[in-house]
Amino acid sequence: MPVKVWTGSLAQRARETPDGLRLRRWTDAGRGIAHETLHHGHGSASGSDIVPPPDAARGAGHGAERGAADSRADGAGDSGPGHPAAGRAALRRPRRRAPAPADFSFLSLFLQAHFVVKLVMLGLMAASIWVWAIIIDKWMLFSRNKREMDRFEQVFWSGQSLEDLYRTLAGRSNHGMAGIFVAAMREWKRTYEGGARSLAGLNQRLDKVMNVTIAREVERLESRLLVLATVGSAGPFIGLFGTVWGIMTSFQSIAASKNTSLAVVAPGIAEALLATAMGLIAAIPATIFYNKFISQAGRQAQRLEGFADEFSAILSRQIDEQKG
Repeated sequence: MPVKVWTGSLAQRARETPDGLRLRRWTDAGRGIAHETLHHGHGSASGSDIVPPPDAARGAGHGAERGAADSRADGAGDSGPGHPAAGRAALRRPRRRAPAPADFSFLSLFLQAHFVVKLVMLGLMAASIWVWAIIIDKWMLFSRNKREMDRFEQVFWSGQSLEDLYRTLAGRSNHGMAGIFVAAMREWKRTYEGGARSLAGLNQRLDKVMNVTIAREVERLESRLLVLATVGSAGPFIGLFGTVWGIMTSFQSIAASKNTSLAVVAPGIAEALLATAMGLIAAIPATIFYNKFISQAGRQAQRLEGFADEFSAILSRQIDEQKG
């Protein structure tokens, strides 16, 4: 089919295809821009289809009017994106900025969480701080107690007189083996200084005094370890409760917004899972150090009982010598 072309910077080419479709092509030779529109024609291309080149289309408003006139001349009512003014307007239109990525920091997840989930997180945070305070205190206590027992055993078995050792330790606050020794020697001296005529039952009294002292020492060593056991066993379940509540709230929000995209689902799920993570952060060290401290308390209790038996044998031997 013949093609009508106008010279100049802006020209329109119109031709009719054999299947009755008309192809209109706008070309801006100066800017290298071309736009094509394809629509149903109303007859063959003729002189009536040709309009003057839209030289006044440099302005946005005049170009739009000339495009409408061209469309009416073609009989197709085309005022779509093929218009050159519309092409230039599309180029001048600013690009949309991509949405900022979601903030998944711990602080942001905490602030965006549900009120119930926040309470769970705060409780687990407080429990974690409490657990670490107990861990540090017990670590120092067991280390100090072990050093004191080693030092006392070295002095006790050095051959020093029991009376001299008792006078040295009597005015102090004693724990561990020193506490057992001072308690037994105090009962011994009370018996002799009280003028008791018979030493019958002294062994039983000494054993009871040392057993009570051992029980107090073990209680001191195991104090607050129940907190570690409780946090270690209940912490993950408390965190799981916060997770379940957060996921339930997220699903309600998804149902309300009717949007199941990952960008909508991910923040709520991350907030909920943070509660489980905090529960594990509190529970894991509590469980590990509870087992460690219970084991150390058992070993130190065995050392105390062993010393009590040895010291009871020494005192019993002296009682027998006194009877003889």
